[in-house]
Amino acid sequence: MSDRIVKDEKFDLEAIEKTFAFYKKGQMFDGVVVIKREDGAIFNIGGKNDAFLPREEAEDFDNILIGDRFKVVITKSKNEEGLIEVSKDLADNQILQSQNATRLKLGSTFSFVPSGYDENGLVSKMGEYQIFVPNSEVSVKFHDKRKCVGKQFDGVVTEINKDEKKIIASIKLLEEQIQKTNEELFWNSIFINKIVKGKIKKILPYGAFVEVGGIDCFLHISNISYNNISSPDEVIKVGKEYNFKVIEVDRTNKKVALSLKALADSPKLTAIKQLEVGQIYSGVVVKLLKFGAIVVLENGASGLLHIKNATEENNRQIYEIVKLDQKVKVQVLDKDEQEEKVSFKLIEIL
Repeated sequence: MSDRIVKDEKFDLEAIEKTFAFYKKGQMFDGVVVIKREDGAIFNIGGKNDAFLPREEAEDFDNILIGDRFKVVITKSKNEEGLIEVSKDLADNQILQSQNATRLKLGSTFSFVPSGYDENGLVSKMGEYQIFVPNSEVSVKFHDKRKCVGKQFDGVVTEINKDEKKIIASIKLLEEQIQKTNEELFWNSIFINKIVKGKIKKILPYGAFVEVGGIDCFLHISNISYNNISSPDEVIKVGKEYNFKVIEVDRTNKKVALSLKALADSPKLTAIKQLEVGQIYSGVVVKLLKFGAIVVLENGASGLLHIKNATEENNRQIYEIVKLDQKVKVQVLDKDEQEEKVSFKLIEIL
């Protein structure tokens, strides 16, 4: 009888050893702390096999006591001491992820990171649950599934099987819902002269597409700078953000035109701001009109010399008083910076 017991005990031990031979990275086991050291703890995960739990793999290591029982995940098959290495933090995280997965319902939104892909779609894990995103439901922003791996996405649950611990999700559906909401908010709040922040999405020879609140707007090359430029990228760069002024809104065709230069003073306005009402400046007559002449000053500011401010005599024509390209001295009578207008009085013909 005793021989039979010894034989059975030997058989059982061999079975246990055989089981431990199949320990793999990523497996979760329940066990107990048997020894606590400065650098970690010896953790028994069943039978006569012990594992090593490094201090850095247990956030609450200082509070762990000999005899404490909890779950760990295998991180390395063997270390220098010949022990399997495990992590309590990784196990705690997987348990939490599993609990979060059990709370998900159809239509729930959640975040996840694809760990791989196959011919049918993206795959990931959430604790013990398998996450699968079919090809038709992958993000519209990524045409190559390889570029999705390792990136965090928000998805919506479309199917869930708690018995098989499997969740089917859609990234595209949530993106479309968010896009629709963004569009509604955008069109309800956009108006001419509004200052918006946008990111340069694409540069073309004649302008650029700018993303504002998730909506594509257009910036024509003529609205980029007051200076003459041959290409938009002389001033703006793809991926950079700038402030813009809305100059046109077409709700019917869903189009918005932006201006970058509208947020800066024009050269004309800069010159006008330098003028002082009552002061006398030198200039040149550049254009003759029926009711007066346009005079450009030395600093670039231009304004109107009305016939009534050029002579006190009635029934005289402006061409009888000043000539085209003639140098004159004029006094600033008034200036309107908002309208970029200046009125002059003739003081002297040079």
